[in-house]
Amino acid sequence: MFSFHTMTEVTIWTGITVIVLLLATTQSNPIPVAGSFIQQLFTSRRIFLHLAAVLAILLVNRMELWLEEIIPAQPDFTPAIYQLEGDLVASIQHFFEHPALTSLSTFFYVVVFQAVMIVSIALYIYQKQYKLFYAVCYALIINYVVAIPFYLFFPVFEAWSFHPDVRLLILDSFPTFEQTYRSLSGLDNCFPSLHTSLSVTMAVIALKSGNRFWGWFASLTAAFIIFSIFYMGIHWVTDAVAGSVLGVSASLIALRISQGRASSPVRTFVRPWKGSSLGE
Repeated sequence: MFSFHTMTEVTIWTGITVIVLLLATTQSNPIPVAGSFIQQLFTSRRIFLHLAAVLAILLVNRMELWLEEIIPAQPDFTPAIYQLEGDLVASIQHFFEHPALTSLSTFFYVVVFQAVMIVSIALYIYQKQYKLFYAVCYALIINYVVAIPFYLFFPVFEAWSFHPDVRLLILDSFPTFEQTYRSLSGLDNCFPSLHTSLSVTMAVIALKSGNRFWGWFASLTAAFIIFSIFYMGIHWVTDAVAGSVLGVSASLIALRISQGRASSPVRTFVRPWKGSSLGE
């Protein structure tokens, strides 16, 4: 089924998935959706600044691995997680293991996961659901702000790297995963699971959109990704529980914060013309 060898392939499949999801969600040509997003990005100061803030926190997340190298070594909490869970992840993996499921899980983990976030942002802007757009931005920031300190000071290693009976199944469909994707997340960046928290966040916000297809798709995607992180031997169940709590909390807080933002007019950049002043 699906097989990846480079991040270029992942990017191409992500683009295709975004187009398909926009088509299915809007029931119309996805080109106007992309056009609306680009237009709003360059004409709305508020939208631009919110997206810039999201990109900034993603940059901070990329710097987390560098920060790990300069701060004092922290105690390894993986044995405590293993003592709590035992062979639960290994049992899940051995019971369900199948090449087709491995391929599908890989596709959702590296492609659909990020496609859902991209579609969420583009869709809410296109449909002028600014409250939901702002909520996505705030929730993304909250997720990373909470998770990064845990990665720095509460290191937990991925299940496959600690448990002798758990294998990193994603390598069967993405052989270069450790060389190409690993730079996005450290081996000990397990607790809480950001794949879980961000997927749950997108699902909670999607359920508020009024779009039945999108609400159901985002919810089912979150459920399948949570299963996949165990199945592929990446995360512990404890990571997913913490990630779920973080995802729900972040989305609810973000929706509350965005309530007031969305009630105000969207500020736009206006080109001065015939003596007019620059708008807010």
